[in-house]
Amino acid sequence: MSFQYGGQAVIEGVMMRGPGSRAIAVRRPDESIVINEKKLGSITKRFPFLKLPFIRGVVMLFESLVMGIEALSYSAEQAMGEEEEEKLSKWEMFLTIAVSLGLAIVLFIVIPTTLTYYTATSIQDNFFRNIIEGVIRLAVFLGYVYAVSRMKDIQRVFMYHGAEHKVINAYEAGKDLTVEEVQKFSTLHPRCGTSFLLIVILIKVVIFSGVTASGLMGQIFFRILLLPVVAGVAYELLKLSGKYQDKGICRIFIAPGLWLQKLTTREPENSQVEVAIKALNAVLKEGDIHVR
Repeated sequence: MSFQYGGQAVIEGVMMRGPGSRAIAVRRPDESIVINEKKLGSITKRFPFLKLPFIRGVVMLFESLVMGIEALSYSAEQAMGEEEEEKLSKWEMFLTIAVSLGLAIVLFIVIPTTLTYYTATSIQDNFFRNIIEGVIRLAVFLGYVYAVSRMKDIQRVFMYHGAEHKVINAYEAGKDLTVEEVQKFSTLHPRCGTSFLLIVILIKVVIFSGVTASGLMGQIFFRILLLPVVAGVAYELLKLSGKYQDKGICRIFIAPGLWLQKLTTREPENSQVEVAIKALNAVLKEGDIHVR
């Protein structure tokens, strides 16, 4: 299997990405399933050097962010039963991405760095200071995920997240993609974005330990500056862990990410698995389809 299929849970549906297209399947209020397909054109086709290891992770992260916001916007319209699809303008897309990145920087860089700066003043060793910062960052992340998971609408999104993982697991196991067969599989998957975020948190401890800056603002600045490096390394580690997930050392490496996914996934209903199957079907290459 040369291409690693994957996706994202959206509002009352699932988005799946294939080698040349993406598909969004959404359950509408009348119980019908609507599918939106779109051909993909990556910037890496025009600039092949962007496919190089460590660089490709940054590109993939940005493209996935744009695609994810578009998918959420479309799914929200369809889940509410709107007939007209109003696409986000380029300005609205830019503003949404900027706000999302800004919130992530405040939560996972500014707050942990500030708290460490003022509470660990007696610790001079940069590595140990970064371990403390990493623990604070992890606590903020877990608190954020837990708070969000308490929302009723998000719990349904987490159920679709589980459905997405079940379908990908069944496909990668070579099984027929029927609801009955797919439901036998786990809601956890090593290439999940939740695992990626955990890897990012751990990688930051190592990379930031090699950077020294005077003053709080200097530390925050260099942490933001190094985000592409962190993302690139984390992406490569995530791909390796997914490829060698059955190896002993990799099983240990991916275990924390799988445990964390228990917060961001839920067991899906059969109707939700059906939606996820239709999304994956729409992007499977002709020779790969083995669903009826």
